[in-house]
Amino acid sequence: MKTMDTTRKLALAAGLLYLLTFVASIPTLALKAPVVDHVTFVLGHGGTTGVVWGGFLDFVCAVAGIGTAVALYPITRRYSRTSAIGFLASRTVEGAILVVGAISLLSIVTLRNDFNGGDRSSLLTAGRSLLAMHDWSFLFGPGFMPAFNALFLATVMYRFRLVPRVIPLLGLIGAPLLFASSTATVFGLHAQVSGSAFLLALPIAVWELSLGVYLTVKGVQGTTLGVDPPLAAPALAA
Repeated sequence: MKTMDTTRKLALAAGLLYLLTFVASIPTLALKAPVVDHVTFVLGHGGTTGVVWGGFLDFVCAVAGIGTAVALYPITRRYSRTSAIGFLASRTVEGAILVVGAISLLSIVTLRNDFNGGDRSSLLTAGRSLLAMHDWSFLFGPGFMPAFNALFLATVMYRFRLVPRVIPLLGLIGAPLLFASSTATVFGLHAQVSGSAFLLALPIAVWELSLGVYLTVKGVQGTTLGVDPPLAAPALAA
């Protein structure tokens, strides 16, 4: 019973963290609009409060995303250590890229607040550079990395029926669609925030949301959490 309780707590933590990533990410596009949509933000256009909140919520989303992998690792490693480590690594990379984007965005706020009396053309150039870094971070973080996350985690979830198979199936279907959509954005075929990009990203979004809800409400199926086997002691040289 104790091991089952531990597994349930880990699944609950992962589910709540998944839901937190949605809560944190939904308002960010609107909050960051003053700086993302207006290159003159660094010169004083629009307010800064929403932008600061948007950058902070990106940071929250990054930490919560890494937390999902940390919480699920003791469960998934029982079935595939490679997939468990891969999911932890891909989530960490995604979070790191997201934080880089948030720092770039908040750096524009700093430029605006501290150097607004400087040369306008220099401020615009610096602001555009930082905004470009944010945009590429937004593409390679939330754009590409959820596809890799899904391939690592959904494979384990589907193969060993840790959740109803329809949930990880959405992730396995959505991963190549999201990767193709983000690749199309890299080569200028469509914008990352567009109708076509939204449709191609929808299966991944539904996979992550439904997984978060299921882990929160039900946990994982048919698994117990044991104790890590002890490492073999190396033989001592004579």
